[in-house]
This record gives sequence, C-alpha cells and structure tokens, in this order.
Amino acid sequence: MRVALLGRVSTSRQETENQLLQLREFTSRQGWELTAEYVDVITGSGKSRPQFETMMLAASRREFDLLLFWSLDRLSREGVLETLQHLQRLTSYGVMWRSFTEQYLDSTGIFRDAVIGILAAFAKQEKVRIAERTRAGLARARRLGRIPGPKPFSIDLDEVRRRRQAGDSLRAIARSLHVSPALLVKRLAAANGAAVEVVRVRVRAVPIDA
Repeated sequence: MRVALLGRVSTSRQETENQLLQLREFTSRQGWELTAEYVDVITGSGKSRPQFETMMLAASRREFDLLLFWSLDRLSREGVLETLQHLQRLTSYGVMWRSFTEQYLDSTGIFRDAVIGILAAFAKQEKVRIAERTRAGLARARRLGRIPGPKPFSIDLDEVRRRRQAGDSLRAIARSLHVSPALLVKRLAAANGAAVEVVRVRVRAVPIDA
C-alpha cells in the first residue's frame, strides 16, 4: 500500500510536526510504503493550498493508493459540500482516504457508505442554506433600493448616427459606450427614429449576507 500524508500548518509548526510524526509511525506499523508528504502553510489571508493541489494531481495519476490525514479539518475547512467533493474526487481517482483520529472516516472500512451518505445529507442542507442566504440578500438589496440584475442606462442614438457619419467605427463607438457592437446594430435597427433608446446590460448579482 502506497500512502501519502496530508497536513497543514495553521497554528504552530511544532503541532504539525507532532501530527506528521504520529502519521509516519502509524504508516510504518501498518507496513505501508510512505511515498509523499504534502503540507500547506495556511496564512491568515487566503485560501491558497498549493500542496493540496499538488496532492490532488498526484492522486489523479495514481501515484499513491491511500491519503492519510490527521483529521477531516486537515483535509478541508471549506464546508461540508466542498469536503465531500474532495473525497469523491479521490474516490473517482481510485485513491482511498483515511482519517487518523476519526476512525469512522475510512473509505476502506465498513462505515464508508454511511459516512458518505451523512456527508451528502449535510452538503444538501448546506446548499439549501446558501440559497436561503442568497434570497435573503436579494430581498435586503431590494428593500435598500439596490436591485440587482439588468441596469438601465441611456444611449443617444442621434449621437451614435452623427459619430458614424463622422467616420467613427461601430466598434469604437460601442467600446466608448461599454456595449457590444451587435447590441448597437440591434438597437439602431429597432429604434424607428427614437432619439434616445434605453438598453439593458447584464451585471452580476452578488449575494448580500442577511
């Protein structure tokens, strides 16, 4: 059995070294072959985990058979949904996984299907909560007058025609108005002589925590 260890430094290096030492000893007692160790240094700012991504790439290439980590929060703290997806990715690669301190978290054990089912149920509830927070955020935005979605603004089509007659390209005019050339063509064709045409440009709605 080829085994890779996963760790992350979030409190102290000494703590992580102690955990890795126990994982190495456990691997040796099982008679497994230790092939790699992946340890990320987690700063207070971001979520970048280069060693985690390197581990996932190695897993996809079947460079080891089992991923051993101290506890589930050493694998991921992104939430139940993301954690479940990570475990499913490993499984899809044909790589087993096991938590050292949580014996029920063992894809080689008898509780594997039960654990996956429980995590999937929690992940479903997490998706529901995210959707509820998004709806609450949209409702709050509407109450405050910040309605997400299409944002109206005016285009003076007479000015567009004058610029076209002066030799400006449709692309240049569209760029200055922050719209697409295709949209300008469509609006000019549908204007029917209107001096000002209101168009809508899509903007991304950002959920606001309730």
